Amino acid sequence: MTLKVGVLGAGSWGTTVASLVSGKSPTQIWGRNPDTVREINEQRSNEQYLPGLKLSHKLTAVDDITQVIQNADLVVMGVPSKAFRETLMHVKAHIRPWVPIISLAKGFELETKFRMTQVIKEILPDHPCGVLTGPNLAREIAGGQAAASVLAMEEQNMLERLQPIFSNGLFRVYTNNDLVGCELGGALKNVIAIAAGMGDGAGAGDNTRSAVITRGLAEMTRLGVVMGGRPETFAGLAGMGDMLATCTSALSRNHHVGVELGKGRKLDDIIDEMNMVAEGVKSSRVVMELAEELDVDMPITREVFRVCHERSTARRAFRGLLRAEIGSEADPG
Repeated sequence: MTLKVGVLGAGSWGTTVASLVSGKSPTQIWGRNPDTVREINEQRSNEQYLPGLKLSHKLTAVDDITQVIQNADLVVMGVPSKAFRETLMHVKAHIRPWVPIISLAKGFELETKFRMTQVIKEILPDHPCGVLTGPNLAREIAGGQAAASVLAMEEQNMLERLQPIFSNGLFRVYTNNDLVGCELGGALKNVIAIAAGMGDGAGAGDNTRSAVITRGLAEMTRLGVVMGGRPETFAGLAGMGDMLATCTSALSRNHHVGVELGKGRKLDDIIDEMNMVAEGVKSSRVVMELAEELDVDMPITREVFRVCHERSTARRAFRGLLRAEIGSEADPG
């Protein structure tokens, strides 16, 4: 049976995923802005988020979220983490029983420190849930460039059923039942990407970037394993793969924030000129709180938090990292 897919959120990644899956399954995307909805339907484009790129002619957009939910056999959440709970609460009364829900967001709920699938489980506990994550820069994928991703769920049968819906031509989707590890990898790497960007913006060089990424991956793995993820997950697409893309690409929002901070600009000014969310800024606070609660040493994350929330600077951040105690690379700290 062909599943009808409903995508909530017409940002860059939500629109890209909706365009991809519409090639195999009837797909509707909900957009908050009626002008964006009209543009997707009439022009096959979303210039605000994917300028210059054409979308699938099979994709239809609506501004009535209830219509999308009532028709959907599979719901894909493409809204940012800050709007995740509110959106789910709004559609709770209209979603049919047992419809699976897949998150595209890579962040935490600030108040609860929940991952997005934890939010789903709290609001809609009887619905299978998962995450699509990995080194997925929306503009490249929407433009037809090859990429790989990971669909993570705890229910193996559901994973196998949904995998073909998301796999499409040059977009290869692997499966993983380590939902915790995959979801944490997507959220934690955004913080390290800001650190890598700060080094690039300050002209620190390729060696520095390599060290930040590698030690950042070690930090991410330490916290992720303590929180229940598997070590091998962080060495795969949802961990190292996503980290590399986000820490090195000019298309990465979090890396962009870091670059501008490294140039000495103020965070508020950087955020104000962006039309997309850089999840790592807010996530850095949650990650530091989790690290302190679980007694996990995360020196790179600590310096990013200080820059984003305590008025430190990129220059002071790198001085702080140079002062950090060093030991064996094999040590857990």
